[in-house]
Amino acid sequence: EAILSCKHKFSKEMSLRIEWKKIRSREVSFVYYNGEFTGDLKDRAEMLNTGIHIRNVTRKDSGTYRCEISAKSEHGARLGETTIMLTVLVPPTTPICEVPSSAMTGTVVELSCKENEGSPPSSYQWYKNGVALLEKTGTGGARGANVTYTMNKKSGTLLFNTVTRNDTGEYFCEASNGIGLAQKCAVKRMQVDDLNVSGIIAAVVFVALVMALCGLGVFYAQKKGYFGS
Repeated sequence: EAILSCKHKFSKEMSLRIEWKKIRSREVSFVYYNGEFTGDLKDRAEMLNTGIHIRNVTRKDSGTYRCEISAKSEHGARLGETTIMLTVLVPPTTPICEVPSSAMTGTVVELSCKENEGSPPSSYQWYKNGVALLEKTGTGGARGANVTYTMNKKSGTLLFNTVTRNDTGEYFCEASNGIGLAQKCAVKRMQVDDLNVSGIIAAVVFVALVMALCGLGVFYAQKKGYFGS
C-alpha cells in the first residue's frame, strides 16, 4: 500500500476542489478528477481527506504525482499545489544472459546480462568459475592485474577486446538492486581456441586441387568431343 499525502491550510468554510494528476515526461493525465478516480487507480484507490490511499501498488504506479487544491470563499479563490514522487521498489527477476559457447583467440567477444523488472534498476556482476570478476575502471586495480576484459555493471556487458585461451571458463551473471534477493542466470561455458592456421591452409589447398582437377576434366572432355554442339 502507499499513501500520498496532500495537506492544506484552507479554512473549513471554503469550498474545496481537489484534483490529482500524474506527470509522465511531457504528458499529464488525471488520476482523481470531479470526485472520481480514473485509469489504473479507479478500483485500487480511495481518498483520505485530500490525500490518496493506493492499494496493491505495482511498478507502473511509480512516478510523479501532483495534488492541486482550489478553494473558493466570499473573499475570492485561492489555489495550492504540491508534487510527490512515488517510487515502487521491485526486486530483480532472473536476468537473461548471452554467452557464446566458443570463440577464437584475438577476436572481440561480448557477453550480455539484462533484466527489466527491478526498480530501482539493477546493477550486474559477472562471475567466472564461481569467482567474481573485477570491474575494470580507470588506472590501477583490475587494469594493473593484466585483465583482458571490461565489465560494465550498469549495462551488464562483459567485453573482451582480444579474447585469449585463458578466458575459457564457466560464466554467469548476478543482478541486484538492494531489494529482495539477488538473481542469477544459469552457468554457461565459453571455450576459446587458437585459430587453426595449418588446417585453413590445408583446406584452401584441397579446394584449389579439386577445382584444378575439375578444370582438367572439363578440358579433357571437350578435347575428346564429349560435349556436342
